[in-house]
Amino acid sequence: MLRLKTNWKFDILRPGFFLLLALLLINLSFLEYQCYTFVQKCTCLLIVFYLSLVLLLKFNSLKWLIFIILLATIFGFHSDMSKTNFALKPNTAITFFPDKMKISDDWFTVEGQTAGSKILVSGKLSSSQLKQLNYGYKVILHDLSGEVNPIEPASNYGEFDQQKYYRSKKITQQVNLTSFKIQIKKGGLANYLHYWRFQLKKFLQKFPPILSFFSNELILGESPDQKFQTILNNYRDLGVIHILSISGLHVGIYTLVISTMCYYCKLTEKETFIFCLLILLVGIFLSNGQAGFIRASLTYILGQIFSLHKLKINKADLLGLTAVLHMSVNPRLMMSTGALLSYTLALGLEMTKSLTKFRQSWALNNLLLPLLLFHFFQFNLLTVFFNLLVVPYFNWVVMPLTFFNLIIFNISPRCSYLLEKILEQGEKVIAKVSNSKIGLLTFGKINWWQCLFLLLLTAILLMLINEKSKSQKLIRHLFKLAFIMYGLIFLTIHFPLKGQVTFIDVGQGDSILISTPIFRRVYLIDVGGKLNFNGKKITPQINKITVPFLKAQGINKIDGIFLSHQDADHVGDLRPLLSQIRVKKLYMAEGLIRNPSFCKRITGRIQKGQIVQLLAGETINEPPISFKVVYPFKPGIGKNEDSLSLLFKLANKSWLFTGDLGQKGELEILSRYHLHADYFKLGHHGSRTASNKEFLQALQPERVFISAGRKNRFGHPHPETIATLRSQHIPWASTQDCGMITWNYGVLIKPKFKRFLPVIKK
Repeated sequence: MLRLKTNWKFDILRPGFFLLLALLLINLSFLEYQCYTFVQKCTCLLIVFYLSLVLLLKFNSLKWLIFIILLATIFGFHSDMSKTNFALKPNTAITFFPDKMKISDDWFTVEGQTAGSKILVSGKLSSSQLKQLNYGYKVILHDLSGEVNPIEPASNYGEFDQQKYYRSKKITQQVNLTSFKIQIKKGGLANYLHYWRFQLKKFLQKFPPILSFFSNELILGESPDQKFQTILNNYRDLGVIHILSISGLHVGIYTLVISTMCYYCKLTEKETFIFCLLILLVGIFLSNGQAGFIRASLTYILGQIFSLHKLKINKADLLGLTAVLHMSVNPRLMMSTGALLSYTLALGLEMTKSLTKFRQSWALNNLLLPLLLFHFFQFNLLTVFFNLLVVPYFNWVVMPLTFFNLIIFNISPRCSYLLEKILEQGEKVIAKVSNSKIGLLTFGKINWWQCLFLLLLTAILLMLINEKSKSQKLIRHLFKLAFIMYGLIFLTIHFPLKGQVTFIDVGQGDSILISTPIFRRVYLIDVGGKLNFNGKKITPQINKITVPFLKAQGINKIDGIFLSHQDADHVGDLRPLLSQIRVKKLYMAEGLIRNPSFCKRITGRIQKGQIVQLLAGETINEPPISFKVVYPFKPGIGKNEDSLSLLFKLANKSWLFTGDLGQKGELEILSRYHLHADYFKLGHHGSRTASNKEFLQALQPERVFISAGRKNRFGHPHPETIATLRSQHIPWASTQDCGMITWNYGVLIKPKFKRFLPVIKK
């Protein structure tokens, strides 16, 4: 044994080495790719220093190996930070495989390859081009023209960050092609493999809808269409979305089936391993390198290699070695939420292996909870029970029927529709339970240090429980600490010491959130929505902007929504918002309810008693806030000139909102009221039709705001409007430049503005 200890080959198999090394490399990746503030960097450096010290003290004989690995890692991370600098030139070509392409109507999006770097590509397809792409072979785009832009970051709190997501794939730019030519290239092993995957995707699309959805999720690791988002939301709200991810469960099933077949075929252990290896490699390719599937496959492969060579390694270190190898191929791995959750769950399984199934499920949910609150802002209190019910249904009904359908579809399509009916009934039950929102708690978004603290605290607690520590007093104290921490965070989110007026960046549209401190009341002025010029169905913006923003603040109920007028960029997303968030009252100008187009947006979503019609001179008293209506003076049908206009005061500052009201309406307000507003949202997104010079002079605002889309087709705000503001020395801020703009106030808080997007130095 003494000789073995002096041999580094055996030292690296000592318990803890690979796990500590993996944790160290993960922290280095966070430091390199995800730490933006000074405090974040200092925290990460302290953890790196601590883990390095533990490694060197515990594994002194491996210090040179540790130094080499660390230097190679740091160098690899640094060299991986190079940015794409793509530009369209006469000889520029972009290549991609059609199996990775997404097509919606006649619009395609794909991650393309060009000159050694990757770029996000999109463009409109003609019928002939679509036919070319349907061949399934490698595509070369040439004779390109279009616009190249950096991928924009999230511009609202709680919004999914596209820029970060694509940075994890080393993509920083996107090109919107206006014209291009397509060349199809055949030949090469990779080309034929992707062609085969493309044909498989086309085959799965022939299935009945639900079978097609599950087949795509379980084999290709992707949803076939946006229309299945409801199913995903149902599983997510119940806290069982993990069963749709291709990961350890599927690897276990694949290897068990193959091993059983090989056993009856009397194959050796090595031959069985080779068959399993081949199948897993095919699975990794089909799932497009999904992190969870690679993690589970690599752990199995490494475990078998150690077993075949009679070497012992504990499961925690095996997971650590998996992470080290995985990150050596993909240094940005932990920028992916899916990868982070997958590795945390796998480590949690090892940390709780001595617990019963029920207690282990409870423990794992608690371990993942900080990450779920940081990324998704809500969780289901009954997740453990839903897992006990849904997981068996998925394992014994969904998966067998899905894979059985793969075999019998070409033989008997009618049988597939019978299987579809069975799944339909199962999904209806899941949808009914999910729609009841039973157990679902909109907690709110926790910040990074709260997430880190709760993650470490829960990990320590679970290790003590798993090891059956005799220090029950310490375990009870840690339980209390975790409970108190969650309770305090919940109270600070749901009973905030500060209120706000927030201009949500909904692009070309209006949506303003107003909330009050402590016993919070929440109001919206307009809800935004995309203008639809081509008649095609548009995915509601609120699903990616407003709803995540509300949930990030723990808001699941709105006291009132004020609707200025009927235009889609102000009320277009009203119906989907009403289907997801409880609303007490709808306020609107008198006459809007008689507009047929508007009525379609609220039919079946709101009761008649919840609708309040308003005219100038009326007041909505909702202590501690009071909304005074200053326009319109007579009923209309919801046009721009009928825009509901509101005046209210918070923290001794008055605010005025006039929707898309033009200059004529502004002068009419001026003739009836002697108004002053400290802050004013410019009418009609800064159009030249508003705001009037005399109106602005009368208001004498400290600052005005513009809510308009970046590079919008109307050219808002118009130069004439900006010239008027400059001539009167009125400061202005626009969501185009600032993203979400928030004004916070409170009893013990000095009112101040903050922009979501950083200032870009030119």
